[in-house]
Amino acid sequence: MAVIKKIVLTGGPCAGKTTALVRLIDHFSNLGYKVYTIPEVPTIFLQAGMYYLTKNADLFYEGELATLRIQLDFEDHFMRMAKTHDEPVLIICDRGVMDISAYMDAELWQRLSKEVGLTTQQLRDERYDAVLHLVSAANGAEEYYNVTSNTERTEGIELARTLDKKVIDAWTGHPHLRVINNHDDFNAKIHRVIKEVSTILSLPQPIEEERKYIVEVIGPLPDSIESDLVQTYLSGDPGSEIRLRQLTLNGRKVYVHTTKKRTSASEQIETERQISANLYNSMLQQADPYRQTIHKRRNSFIWEGQYFELDTYLTPRTGLVILETKGITEQESVKFPPFLRVVEDITGRTQYYNYNLALRG
Repeated sequence: MAVIKKIVLTGGPCAGKTTALVRLIDHFSNLGYKVYTIPEVPTIFLQAGMYYLTKNADLFYEGELATLRIQLDFEDHFMRMAKTHDEPVLIICDRGVMDISAYMDAELWQRLSKEVGLTTQQLRDERYDAVLHLVSAANGAEEYYNVTSNTERTEGIELARTLDKKVIDAWTGHPHLRVINNHDDFNAKIHRVIKEVSTILSLPQPIEEERKYIVEVIGPLPDSIESDLVQTYLSGDPGSEIRLRQLTLNGRKVYVHTTKKRTSASEQIETERQISANLYNSMLQQADPYRQTIHKRRNSFIWEGQYFELDTYLTPRTGLVILETKGITEQESVKFPPFLRVVEDITGRTQYYNYNLALRG
């Protein structure tokens, strides 16, 4: 059977999803992939006459339940179609099931998921190979925010920012959630989307240095996503980096196995997969004896349209705090938040790579 990958393309209002979809279809079709795109189901319902802002609670429930069921049916049918192909298949969902949860309270979402016989964990973590969230233009690129590109969109900027965060929160916990920044050049945003999908497909990618800084926290953090990471490196072939990661978020643990292998001096292939707790514990027996386990607390947040990860190391470098940018091009300036003071730029300094921080000294 051919390789099949299913991803979600999501984001806040006016994030560039429509343009990204067109570019993804063109790019990966030319590389020999059969590309299926599953349309945005709530938009289909809106065009059919559904009014999601109704005060009729019964109508709202039935409409959302129908939206969820149609979303699941679309995805399941296209997955069955994909399995008939000889060539590799890329299924791109214009939003996914968890986007539906962002527009209701937790209690109602629990009722809906129970009605379809699936848990939030199954719906979020087990249906998709990756989730790409494009940040709304309302967050850091306000001059480009408009409501004319989609006749169903009526959100003002403040509401768009709120919805953008709610959507990220809904997908947080998926082991391959990637947030795509706004950029001074919109083409850079689309290029980042193509690069992330290429990584999901295990295609060779240029080795890029994310910018990293040792920082000091000098003020209260904004509303951020806090997680706990335990990272263990495994023994492997020279030139490859193999790691296990235990991610704890809201008390729930997710286990991820990642392999990075250089194909040349400037390119590498990265493969990432979610694994079970039993397999994780079994693979820990292959831990690299020359490296310690890294344990750190991570706060992820968006500031002026740019996505950051703030890592506070618990072991082995207790107290070290590193800020890492995500997807900011070399030509762009980093919009440092005022609650952080930059101590040192450590971009490209290999001694601060996690792989090297773990070395027993």
